[in-house]
Amino acid sequence: MTIRLLTAGESHGKGLVVVLEGFPAQLRITSEDINVELARRQKGYGRGGRMLIEKDQVEILSGVRRGVTIGSPITLFVKNKDYENWEKIMTPDPTKESIGNPLQRPRPGHADLSGGLKYNQRDLRNILERASARETTMRVAAGAVAKKLLNHFGILIQSYVCELGPILAKSPLLFATNLNKRADLSPVRMLNKDSEKRAMKQIDLAKAKGDTLGGVFEVVMTGVPPGLGSHVQWDRKLDGKLAQALLSLQAVKGVEIGEGFKNARKFGSQVHDEIFYEKRKGYFHRTNRAGGIEGGMSNGEPIIVRVAKKPISTLRKPLRSVDIKTKEPIKAAYERSDTCALPAASVIGEAICAWVLADAFLEKMGGDFMDEITNRFKSYLSHIKKF
Repeated sequence: MTIRLLTAGESHGKGLVVVLEGFPAQLRITSEDINVELARRQKGYGRGGRMLIEKDQVEILSGVRRGVTIGSPITLFVKNKDYENWEKIMTPDPTKESIGNPLQRPRPGHADLSGGLKYNQRDLRNILERASARETTMRVAAGAVAKKLLNHFGILIQSYVCELGPILAKSPLLFATNLNKRADLSPVRMLNKDSEKRAMKQIDLAKAKGDTLGGVFEVVMTGVPPGLGSHVQWDRKLDGKLAQALLSLQAVKGVEIGEGFKNARKFGSQVHDEIFYEKRKGYFHRTNRAGGIEGGMSNGEPIIVRVAKKPISTLRKPLRSVDIKTKEPIKAAYERSDTCALPAASVIGEAICAWVLADAFLEKMGGDFMDEITNRFKSYLSHIKKF
């Protein structure tokens, strides 16, 4: 692995941190580049009260000088404004003050019970604080740096919501460079107004019932050269890396590359993308059912990944659970939450794909500074053209 990424911090702790190692020197990056992506994560119809409190702003602690990376580890920090309301509960220092009752009612579908059992935590707040999707703030911050790198080489990562609960939205026929611009104009990041209106009504219905909604989003990566990833070992396959990273996103239960599940129901002759060659274009495919990856490697077509996110497990009308102290039946705990976070999840999905792709790109091209990588990239493109 070329890029190493480590996040830390609790949902209501002092703040969140990510450390990035492996990014080259000479990459131009500013706090504003990152803040733009953080703001996109906080939008979306169906979000809860936390988004009214937190206005995430990054502080670059290391690895960047005067707006340019210097090759050393990049450390990014985002302060939790809500910490001032939780300081007595979340303080890391020993205290004799009462900090309220321990949380003992695990939520079905959440990490509460499994984490409590694994780490022997009788107060489940010690699990939910880290398991919270608030952690994804720093994955988006890391993704902003990765996007900046990829954009320099003409690689663009965008997303949109294609299903929200039972509402289906039409997929774009062409993946234009303004896909994100169009999706960001929608409160649910859908690309057609009729679906958008119906999805918002569905969210309103779920909120009124004290329920939640999930759905499916699609990430589209264009400008990716062939040959990222490898077929030679299971852990070097690009589709495997993308799937693993995306499945680590809270509440994600399924990942599909291209038309993965639809292809499983067809004959091979209806599935595989035939190969063509023109002197001007080089090798290409007229279809892209493989989703831009064959044999664990990018094939030069847009990489298309669809991600299924289950409904949020914190319900205003809680499901049945068990008190871990008394063992008596009880309703699960309710913690302030969203009704639907799917639009935000699509933005987080972009970020996750960005640093997986950036890692594969740097592994292939090598180099410690941008000029060196640029020269190697040009040389590789020349090789492809002559092949």
